[in-house]
Amino acid sequence: MTTTAQFREAVDRGTVRALADQFDEPDWMVQKRLEALEAVEALDFPPVIQTPGRKWTDLESLDFEALVDPLSQPAESQRSGGDAVEVLSMDAALERLPALVQEYYGSVIDTLDNRLIALATALRSGGTVIHVPEGVDAGTVKIETAMEGRSRLGYTLVVAEPNSSVTVADRRSSSDEVEDSRYYGGVTEVVAEENATVNYGSLQEFDDHTYAYTKSQGTADTYATVNWLEGNLGSQLRKSEIGTTLAGDGSETKTVGAFFGREDQHFDLDARVWHRGEHTTADLVTRGVVDDQARSVYEGTQDVGQDAWDTSSYQRENTLMLSDRSEADASPKLIINNHDTEASHSATVGQVNHRDLFYMTSSGVPEETARNMLVEGFFVPVLEEMDVEALRNDFEVGVTERLDT
Repeated sequence: MTTTAQFREAVDRGTVRALADQFDEPDWMVQKRLEALEAVEALDFPPVIQTPGRKWTDLESLDFEALVDPLSQPAESQRSGGDAVEVLSMDAALERLPALVQEYYGSVIDTLDNRLIALATALRSGGTVIHVPEGVDAGTVKIETAMEGRSRLGYTLVVAEPNSSVTVADRRSSSDEVEDSRYYGGVTEVVAEENATVNYGSLQEFDDHTYAYTKSQGTADTYATVNWLEGNLGSQLRKSEIGTTLAGDGSETKTVGAFFGREDQHFDLDARVWHRGEHTTADLVTRGVVDDQARSVYEGTQDVGQDAWDTSSYQRENTLMLSDRSEADASPKLIINNHDTEASHSATVGQVNHRDLFYMTSSGVPEETARNMLVEGFFVPVLEEMDVEALRNDFEVGVTERLDT
């Protein structure tokens, strides 16, 4: 595989400018790209859980730069929304909403946050901007991206003005036509202004050759709500970071995650909330299944700031192992700097209940059917939390397909 030095020879400032020219980007954004390119090698990879003698997810051994083909990132993205909301490609947004893009681009996630964010910033191909005007209930906005080539580096920005609301259903997939390893990198920034509500749902169904890293982060103003739903079914290695800063008083967030890993898939999922305003509420809920030699790693962090009075923060993570060869680890954390807090966290890892399985088989249910029914039942609590109906239905179908193969 190509070394980093070879990557630097192949990708230079001219490459970045050629990408920017494709989308007729303004000087300030070109400079963002160039700054990120220069910083890539000096930045650390995204943080992963480590214990003495072991790093739970090894990102450094993967040469992400070699997986990226900067000037050839074929992907078909389809976008749809109602008349009251603007759903634009990045180049269209820079033409129609230049001030908004400049104000909010990189405002939630630092473009130099880590090595992979900088890589995505420098070599990003297009993107999507969703703008919900004040007082508008935009309904559901759909984004569908089918990756066809070796790489895709995407970006999504959602800005919901005061007293507005929107639900985003974001589907990501890839074809099986490319047999070599490939890479998907994505950044999603959500800004919910006063009393606005953003529900952002994503479902990834990449093929087994894809390595994927995404960071999704939002900020909620006074009485605003940012909710996340993430379903993970595909990819070879999946590293995901989701977080919300509850900046305004009375703001809320809910993160619902579900995954099903099989064969030798590896999922590393990170959920965080930063309580900074008063009277804020958070609920982090994740459920997943690992089979065969699949592995899951989960880290959840509830960070309560010194001025975050009257905080309510809850976290639950449950993983079901269907194989003795599968692995699952969870590391929930509480960081509390204000005593006026009600918070809890829990994590469980286990196998199919043998008593339930015995009861069902002794009642005449075939063992495989009984096991599948128990797995489907295991997902019910988290499926009930999924507010994006279309993605919930698709995730259920994906689970059924995995159980039937």
